[in-house]
Amino acid sequence: MKEHEWIYGLGMNRMRFGLESITELLRRLGDPQKRFRSIHVAGSDGKGSTCAMIYSILLNAGVRAGMYTSPHLIRFGERISVLGKEITDRELDDIAETVRPEVERMISEGIECTFFEAATATAFLHFSRTGTEYAVLETGMGGRLDATNTIIPEVTAITNVSMEHSEILGDTVEKIASEKAGIIKKGVPVVTANRGSILDVIKDTAKKMNSEVVAVDVNDIDITSFRNGYVTMRYAGDEYKIGIPGKCQSENAAIAIECSRRIGCDGKAIGKGLKDVRWRGRMEYFPDIDMIIDVTHTAAGAERLAEDVLETYGKVILILGMFGDKDADGICEQLAKISSSVIITRPGSERAMPSEELAVTMRRYFDRVTVIDDIGSAIDSAKGKGTVLVTGSLHMAGEAISYLKRI
Repeated sequence: MKEHEWIYGLGMNRMRFGLESITELLRRLGDPQKRFRSIHVAGSDGKGSTCAMIYSILLNAGVRAGMYTSPHLIRFGERISVLGKEITDRELDDIAETVRPEVERMISEGIECTFFEAATATAFLHFSRTGTEYAVLETGMGGRLDATNTIIPEVTAITNVSMEHSEILGDTVEKIASEKAGIIKKGVPVVTANRGSILDVIKDTAKKMNSEVVAVDVNDIDITSFRNGYVTMRYAGDEYKIGIPGKCQSENAAIAIECSRRIGCDGKAIGKGLKDVRWRGRMEYFPDIDMIIDVTHTAAGAERLAEDVLETYGKVILILGMFGDKDADGICEQLAKISSSVIITRPGSERAMPSEELAVTMRRYFDRVTVIDDIGSAIDSAKGKGTVLVTGSLHMAGEAISYLKRI
């Protein structure tokens, strides 16, 4: 086992909200989060894509930038990168020699430390050691009590907010928005494209923090084309080409543009950064086997995905698996509309929803449903019969990509 793999012993699926442990761990590590500037991004859908866009813009602006996102698709190192390069296993091992003893000391003293807290500390220490000027940080879940919320950023962003993790974050979108808005810091501007009651919640929080709200008006976004994996849009008088497929990326791009402007990036860097950006598992198409892999895991995201897939590829063979805490009913209702047949499977996680349970939900909206528990077998059964869409969670996407690399 590699030195850095000790972190999995903390349990990837264990969740605990609060800033006491991460604050103490960072203190023992010399507060590395104080040695770089940051942009902090929360939301239900699109926060990873938005982070990738801002990161690409910063790199094109010549900034020594880093990015921290979660979870990973295949290897842990995907979560942390600097100057466009993922952290290596050797670098992770070196950092583990510093982080692990402190975590183990804390645990021996009765101070709990989770996988995500240790991962966040690892990212912050890597940014500190590599002389990162700006780090783009994605929240893990929520925002207010998320381990990443130990930084004071230059700008914050809140992408689309929808129902998710309702048993933890709240049973209404307004309560969930309040948790996401917890990343807003005193005097730090917040950028969002949310509307209605969600925007009202964000504005209320920002007002208490004396922070400017930059509300992107979706009516200012005009999508002029969507083809060959690119979305072309006009926003605030300028045209941009976005390197991540999906019309919903236009909103994320507008947020990224506004964030980047507020830290001094010019139009050239913004334009090239958006065109160059890539983000795995976002309507990622594999032409040799006619397969799309996407990480969508909310009903709102599924609605947007369904619209884009139907327009681009027509009806698809759907391979679907998800975690038990997701809105299975809402996701199935949306994806059934674009399915010619459905294969229900199960991602390899203790949090996964049992296949038969998910199949019962899907059959409310679609009757041609087959259950194949193994993702690889599900892919094999669908290949060559038409365009295939694999979706439902990041774990699903990661397992599918890993399987395709083996065959």
